[in-house]
Amino acid sequence: MTDYGRPLQFGLFVTPRADMLDNTLALAALADQHLDFIAVQDHPYQAKFLDSWALMATVLARTQRVKVIPDVASLPLRPPAVLAKTAASLDVISGGRFELALGAGAFWQAIAAMGGPNRTPGEAAQALEEAVEVIRLMWSDQRSVRFQGEHYRLSGVHPGPAPAHDIQIWLGVGGPRMLRFLGTKADGWVPSNSYFPPDKLPAMQRQIDDAALAAGRDPSAIVRAYNIFGAVTRAGDAEAFRGSVAQWTDELTALSVETGMDTFLLGTADDDAAQAAVFADEIVPAVREAVARHRGD
Repeated sequence: MTDYGRPLQFGLFVTPRADMLDNTLALAALADQHLDFIAVQDHPYQAKFLDSWALMATVLARTQRVKVIPDVASLPLRPPAVLAKTAASLDVISGGRFELALGAGAFWQAIAAMGGPNRTPGEAAQALEEAVEVIRLMWSDQRSVRFQGEHYRLSGVHPGPAPAHDIQIWLGVGGPRMLRFLGTKADGWVPSNSYFPPDKLPAMQRQIDDAALAAGRDPSAIVRAYNIFGAVTRAGDAEAFRGSVAQWTDELTALSVETGMDTFLLGTADDDAAQAAVFADEIVPAVREAVARHRGD
């Protein structure tokens, strides 16, 4: 049993489809009132999708308190120095409400069709490691930044403006190499239940924790977010993350106090607004109360 004691956070995972823009903005308004995050998919090669970064800027402009995060940024199609500049700009404009989640890449044929690289798993891992270093350099107070990697190079670029706050870097990764890197260098982990179901998480958490401890870091400083794709209904269900408020409350509470996850991002079919409202109004308060009881708060 692992509970890192971190504050609970909740959010909505949204699809940047052009024909769902009004619904997305309504979900952002709901999140601004009741939740902590709006997480936006980033798949530039999808013809029906708006550019995620344009959408995130719009969401930030229309909200007051909710944080926004790409979930996860398509690194192969977005050079890290430019990512760092854009992320810092959104953070300044929004008053410190932007965090950054990165992935090594997927859907390589689609990426290559759009002019991006077609990397092997090893190349993708190395590129992600380099990107984290490049981004942190671009957020530093150095006057001129240089970096020589296999995939990215900086030749005396002048970084700035600085972010409004220390932007967190979360990684959507699952392999041993990347989990070790995350424990050493990153601020958060954001797996998805469709790839990594709950029973897989404890062993992965241990890899992150072991790497963090070896690097002299406190494992509890690392955010443990979970993209959960499911359905909120009025009846229970034998399938995980497809059921009633009570079922969801029990499942998320267990993920928090037994598995150590602290941030839950809900995704539903067609970004269903009614389910999002039940999540925000009923499930989130119930989970907060249940976890507080377990912790003796």
